[in-house]
Amino acid sequence: MQSITAPTPAVDETTRQFFAHSSGQRISTDAIIVQALTEQYPSLSLVIAAGFNLLGFASAGHATMTAIDSAGPGLPSSIIWTGYLPPARRIDGSTGTLVQQVEFAKFLYKWSDAEFIVYAASGRDGSEAYPQLRHCYILTSDTHKADALILAAGQWANQLHDEIWVFDSGYWDKSAELFQSVKRASWDAVILDEGMKKTLINDHLSFFDSRDTYAHLKVPWKRGIIYYGPPGNGKTISIKAMMHMLYDRADPVPALYVRTLASFAGPERSINQIFTKARQLAPCYLIFEDLDSIVSDDVRSYFLNEVDGLKGNDGIFMIGSTNHLDRLDPGISKRPSRFDRKYYFSDPDVEQRIAYCHFWQRKLADNKDVEFPDRLCKDIADITDGFSFAYMQEAFVAALLAIANSGAEDAALAASVLGDGWVGVDGRDSEDGDDELILWVEIQKQVAILREGMENEGRSQ
Repeated sequence: MQSITAPTPAVDETTRQFFAHSSGQRISTDAIIVQALTEQYPSLSLVIAAGFNLLGFASAGHATMTAIDSAGPGLPSSIIWTGYLPPARRIDGSTGTLVQQVEFAKFLYKWSDAEFIVYAASGRDGSEAYPQLRHCYILTSDTHKADALILAAGQWANQLHDEIWVFDSGYWDKSAELFQSVKRASWDAVILDEGMKKTLINDHLSFFDSRDTYAHLKVPWKRGIIYYGPPGNGKTISIKAMMHMLYDRADPVPALYVRTLASFAGPERSINQIFTKARQLAPCYLIFEDLDSIVSDDVRSYFLNEVDGLKGNDGIFMIGSTNHLDRLDPGISKRPSRFDRKYYFSDPDVEQRIAYCHFWQRKLADNKDVEFPDRLCKDIADITDGFSFAYMQEAFVAALLAIANSGAEDAALAASVLGDGWVGVDGRDSEDGDDELILWVEIQKQVAILREGMENEGRSQ
């Protein structure tokens, strides 16, 4: 390993200068630090790395850094803020955690076969109201090694680490929480016509496998599709399942999720940032949920210019979803080469409702308190005609909560009071023995409540 040697003075002049400079008005911390380092380490070269990526890079285990305490009498060797980060979800039982922010510190930094002296310094300088400089000052005998370190740390910082890029309020940020939600999504939980599901999957996978084919045909390697249809029928879970599948590829495809165009700089600036990031990370999966709400008439022209790829959109697979296709501008919904295909997610037919009931049957297989025979799947499917998957889910959840809250004995009593041959909510006699099933008793109640709500909603429109 290449070693670095430097004198260790009784008083670290750089540290002294930092604190002396910090005690008064500052114009440029950068200038004073550079001057001090140049005088203190005349035999070493100085390379300034913008940002604190080097610290995160080492914290992730890709390098080592050891704090150096050589400030001298009367001077602290570092300034490190300790703050409290509340838990993302209080319900998980976490008490939160402590986080540290380095404002000033000196390290012996080791990476690959080289050693460096690194000063991390934060300074509020410049003419802006609250400017912030956060730089790492690298002392080295080999500037090429320092440049390689900055490149490696920068590439690492720009990568996703069990995260998903999310654009919100004018900024891109990484979301570990959304990533965990996506990892729980699976095509096994998506109830669709099998032919449509296969087409959806092939549409995506064939695109990311066909770069050479697009090049051979001399057409831009980009694609856009729209999921549309009434709410609650699998558009979101299908997007998440595909994000999961693309992440699990041998060469993972990053997902970029757009929540809103609203920002302090205006929606046009947001659109520019969104497509700039997508081009940087291509091939990638760019997601606009509720597309009709995101792209308003005011920014439609700017959005279409970016989609048309005046700057080139090779490798970008765009997907938009909407509950109201009629609200989308025809330039978006009816123009191939922008969004090439549209897939309709309808309310489930009887076979899909039966399949969804079997999905819940598997979920409840280990629950000894709830009997769920195969024949009940057909019965539930018959009384939920016109329901979306979301409404069916609510019927199951509400029924199971009612069973849990009332107790098995009360539910069994209700079934006995109703008696044999009870006519279900659709006026149809149930299968022999179904009226004795707790789940059947409760789910009919919830279906009746939900259907009344649907009818009232329809009358109010």
